[in-house]
Amino acid sequence: MNINLYELKERMTEIELKLASSVSEEERRSLIQEYKRLQPLVEKLEVKESILKELSDVQEMKKSEEDPELLEYLSREEVDLREKLKNVEEELRRLLIPEDPDDSRNALVEIRAGTGGDEAALFAADLFKMYTRYAEGKRFKVSIIDSHPTPLGGFKEVSFIVEGPYAYKHLKYESGVHRVQRIPLTETGGRIHTSTASVVVLPEAEETDVNINLEDLRIDTFRAGGPGGQYVNMTDSAVRITHIPTGIVVVCQDERSQHKNKAKALRLLRAKLKDLEEKKREDEVRSRRKSYIGSGDRSEKIRTYNFPQNRVTDHRIDLTVYRLEDILNGDLDLLVQKLLEAEEKAKIESTGTL
Repeated sequence: MNINLYELKERMTEIELKLASSVSEEERRSLIQEYKRLQPLVEKLEVKESILKELSDVQEMKKSEEDPELLEYLSREEVDLREKLKNVEEELRRLLIPEDPDDSRNALVEIRAGTGGDEAALFAADLFKMYTRYAEGKRFKVSIIDSHPTPLGGFKEVSFIVEGPYAYKHLKYESGVHRVQRIPLTETGGRIHTSTASVVVLPEAEETDVNINLEDLRIDTFRAGGPGGQYVNMTDSAVRITHIPTGIVVVCQDERSQHKNKAKALRLLRAKLKDLEEKKREDEVRSRRKSYIGSGDRSEKIRTYNFPQNRVTDHRIDLTVYRLEDILNGDLDLLVQKLLEAEEKAKIESTGTL
């Protein structure tokens, strides 16, 4: 592990001096992020150096010590110090794992009902509620972009933005096919049905990430449907944007203001175009990142929610939790933390760097 403590300290001092001077807001954010990344690294390296010095002192003392009791004590000290050193090095390796540059971004989420008709739409609504409650627990903000509700209270499709620090990091592994096994409300024979819903999670793209030519856009307005009252239905507030070169279509009708709907739709379009560009330009990098847990294929069945057994199984890491109700009520960290740990472990094994 070749890390020079003194070079890192010099870099932190350099950052402090730059922050004290006149720098752009963008550069200031970048410098603060770098400083926050370096600080725990420097602290752990200082602890490591202290342990190494203590270990060296104990070893020197053992060479000249003849008293059996003192030798036994020093040997125990040496064992303890080696264990502490091992733990600190583990923590250092974790700090050295390169962060996914998208992790700190907001997340754009789309949920679509799959096979199962009305039951699939109800399950899509359950997933939406699960993510909303999870976001609330993290103090993230959720804003609906577009939704297509069904008469029974489900969703054929719903898309929304989750805003907050590291929102994408906490939701990125939700992409894929979710399967539910339960007795539908409409089932009179008591039979268990299997339905699905697909989830897509994208990091929000900055304006500088994707160049959108306005001439490539066809923007249509229409009267919004769904909840919102008479006012919504009497104005052409809903916005549909078509990106002509790619054929990507995004719709937003959640806001009463056409201007706000257009802004939200552009955020979703930008994220989709960024995702498309990355697939073309960085296939190798993206596949490596996604291969840490599962294939990353949106058609991949990633999780099963079994109501009769009160069971949730994540198939990518072979994890089963018998707390289905808690998870659907937003306690998603029961799964998310295990997925993040699996990602960390896989990165370590694939790169040799903790």
